Amino acid sequence: MIPGPIEVDPSVLRAMGEVTTSHVAPNFIESFGNSIELMRKIWMAPNGQPFIVAGSGTLAMDMAVCNLLESGDSALVISTGYFGERYKNILATYGANVTVLQAEIGEIVPLEKIEKELASKDYKLLTITHVDTSTGVLNDPEPIAKLAKIHNTLTILDGVCATAGEITKQDDWGIDIVLTGSQKAIGVPPGLALLVASKKAMKVWKNRKTPVQNYYGSFNNWLPIMEAYEERKPSYFGTPPVNLIRALEVSLALIDKEGIENRVSSHIHYAKAFRKAIQKIGLQLVPKRNEIAANTMSAIYYPDGVDGNQFRKDIGEYGVILAGGLHAEIKAKYFRVGHMGAITKSDIVATLSAIEYALQKQNYNFNFGESVGSFLKEI
Repeated sequence: MIPGPIEVDPSVLRAMGEVTTSHVAPNFIESFGNSIELMRKIWMAPNGQPFIVAGSGTLAMDMAVCNLLESGDSALVISTGYFGERYKNILATYGANVTVLQAEIGEIVPLEKIEKELASKDYKLLTITHVDTSTGVLNDPEPIAKLAKIHNTLTILDGVCATAGEITKQDDWGIDIVLTGSQKAIGVPPGLALLVASKKAMKVWKNRKTPVQNYYGSFNNWLPIMEAYEERKPSYFGTPPVNLIRALEVSLALIDKEGIENRVSSHIHYAKAFRKAIQKIGLQLVPKRNEIAANTMSAIYYPDGVDGNQFRKDIGEYGVILAGGLHAEIKAKYFRVGHMGAITKSDIVATLSAIEYALQKQNYNFNFGESVGSFLKEI
């Protein structure tokens, strides 16, 4: 129950275990092409250009920047935690003049502050972390994207811990790039960098004045591959991870069959019930308000007097694995629970039971069974 890599559907694992085929075999060409088409549905981006590349979510972050940004451009990072800092470092690598709007821990950056900053200079692009895995804070990208459009600023949405689990309407919101990694709410083992670029983003890339300062991540090399496979033709730049892409096809098809709106609604429903259950036994979330708490994961403070290391050890003995803290300033003060992908009611009940078990072992004062009861009442 960590916030990635997550548990995946058995059918996805079976696809991973199929005989490894050639990257130019007809069955693989069909899988790759189908995956590209399915991504447009899940991203709600019928006019977007998907990219499927071997790598992690960080590669997707890197690709978004290196293809749109040129040295000397100004970039704005709207940061709600650890991964805002990572985007600052990526942007600086490519010679951007970077400004960071840093939210306090557990908060978002106010829209008024973003608007004021966008009006202060000519920004080429801005980055938004949809859900920061280090804090569990959820940003609403839509109003930020509207502001960016007014100021003719490109938008990059880091959806690594959000896409397919949080509401994401790329075309309707006017987001230029939405990116993620396969191991989160997409529901595939780690190893794929996934992103969809808008027509505007592709036009900016095509009209750049200087070469892309990245070989492996350049759209120059990957766009012909994506176009060929979507046309069900073989092509080659780098050998694709054929088993992972076959697994991606299966997982995307499962999400599409359920309906992306239904999948997101399920995440929201379970997350609300989980948060309420946690708060029922006196635990506090890192996000300061429920309305900015993620629906794919939760970041939760340890109660006073509870030893975090022992707490996670006891939970592990119960058969549940949770993640420790990631944000440097509060790393030892909180833990993280993932509840995304093909999550079930019984998974969350088991997790709450394990949390109560571990708290009871450290003599934390609460009504035993209350979180489980609260969750079951809510769902």
